[in-house]
Amino acid sequence: MAEAAEEPLWVYYDAACPGCVRDRRRFERLAGERGGRIHWVDITGRDEELKALGIDPLAAMLELHVRSESGRIYRELDAYIVLLRRTRWLSPVAWLIGLPLIKPLLGAWYRRWVRRRLCATGRL
Repeated sequence: MAEAAEEPLWVYYDAACPGCVRDRRRFERLAGERGGRIHWVDITGRDEELKALGIDPLAAMLELHVRSESGRIYRELDAYIVLLRRTRWLSPVAWLIGLPLIKPLLGAWYRRWVRRRLCATGRL
């Protein structure tokens, strides 16, 4: 799953989510120049574009998606791992969340958290 640090990434995120926007800004600040080849794409109103890429629009609401230049799509925690590896400070976190015991537990928590957030805002 190792991506070249120079390879551009497209991050499909929910810009209608204040927490997601805060996370994006925080990531950009930490990534600095290494994050310069990351293209942030708001998924709002892009159902057809997402489908053309092989991303289900509902899945895009429920989990982060990252696409590499080669077209590989990473979902949920794998998407976070690819993204976090782009920063010197967050690379250890990427390693940690990829551990066999941590990843499934964190994935279950993440799915519950996203569903609650979307239900609370009437978007699911």
